[in-house]
Amino acid sequence: MDNQAKQYAKMTETPIPKLIISLSIPTIINMLVTNIYNLVDTAFVGRLGNSATGAVGVVFGYMAIIQAFGFMFGQGGGSTVSRLLGAKDTKNASMNASTAFFFALGFGLLLAAVSFVFMDPLVMLLGSTETIAPFAKEYIVYILIAAPFMSASFTLNNILRYEGKAALGMVGLLSGSILNMVGDPIFMFGLKMGVGGAGLSTCISQITSFFILLSAFLGGKTTSRISITLVHPADGVLINICATGLPSLLRQGLGSIATIILNSRAGSYGDEAVAAMSIVSRISFFIFSIALGVGQGFQPVSAFNFGAGRYSRVRKGFMFTLFVGECLMTIAIIAVFINSGSFIGVFRDDPRVIEIGTRALRLHLISLFFLPLSMVTEMLYQSTGHSAGASLLSSLRSGIFFIPAIIILSSVRGLAGIQEAQPLAYILTFIPALILCMRLMRQMPEETAQNA
Repeated sequence: MDNQAKQYAKMTETPIPKLIISLSIPTIINMLVTNIYNLVDTAFVGRLGNSATGAVGVVFGYMAIIQAFGFMFGQGGGSTVSRLLGAKDTKNASMNASTAFFFALGFGLLLAAVSFVFMDPLVMLLGSTETIAPFAKEYIVYILIAAPFMSASFTLNNILRYEGKAALGMVGLLSGSILNMVGDPIFMFGLKMGVGGAGLSTCISQITSFFILLSAFLGGKTTSRISITLVHPADGVLINICATGLPSLLRQGLGSIATIILNSRAGSYGDEAVAAMSIVSRISFFIFSIALGVGQGFQPVSAFNFGAGRYSRVRKGFMFTLFVGECLMTIAIIAVFINSGSFIGVFRDDPRVIEIGTRALRLHLISLFFLPLSMVTEMLYQSTGHSAGASLLSSLRSGIFFIPAIIILSSVRGLAGIQEAQPLAYILTFIPALILCMRLMRQMPEETAQNA
């Protein structure tokens, strides 16, 4: 049995719990280390003051835009690649992988070029105050250099995950995260570069990750191949990649817009408010990433088996992922809720930051209970090629519910409303997610006798 046949058998015959867990572990490890880096980075920058901490939070919104394109091409290309491999169509799988990769690289380059030209208005648009702006510019210049590599890295990692080879993606991203943690204190304090040192460390780590991930494809460790000669944007290939990846673009893009609005509204209450909400966002995402990692283990299982006509495995995978995600998040939520103030204090030992952050964090934690259903349902829709439903859920959680909530609540309730907006959006998304989940489960066909 050749490697391609072994991979097919693994994805369509391995018991669902064992398969999802095996694919989730590398992703969870990578996400935890990446988020630990983000938290460590925040803690290091916190030593430079509230304005520097706020600057990292502001630029984090811009990095989400870069990631948005990477995720769009990666999720769109990866989902399509996985379904094609499930249907044993390796040629078209490689065509989709190559097209997704080179367009992600090109979009990252274009975005960086435009951002360099308009850097001054950009940092203000992202939500900087007059005191945060100089730190934000110092940090963002290195992020712009890394932008093409960052966007393409997310695409490569997602294609690897969808092939069922998450461990290869983990090696690339994990190496970058560890390098980043080592580089932060060296550049920031050893070389006295301040917040710019944090940016340089991130830049170097992203470029390193890119080349490690690319080597997996060039070294023949994957089923699909990447080559400039295989790029084929015509005949609906690029349109299909973008349509399938649109939910990821909406999720990341609207999330970035939401972060910009959040920072802008919080800025009215001083750098302490911006710093506090930035810290809360990092902690909340760290907890959410546990369930997200399990969900990303589910995506290739869902896409591959949907392409192979093994629909019962898709259904079983969904229920298992939802159950495990809720259990893991519940444990983490309870632990952090009890010690909310202490967690905020680790990153910025400022009484006002701790006061603002503690209430916001506890509200976020309560709302996280409602998040796994919408997350796994969105992943189910996207991985099976039902991009409209996935796009709707992404839009609801990150934009349609959140953006009006932050604008209205901040106007009516001030700082308290800023703390309450995101939790409210998560809770409101739960009902539409439940309806869409039940709808797709009913519509999914039963297996044929040969696939049963």
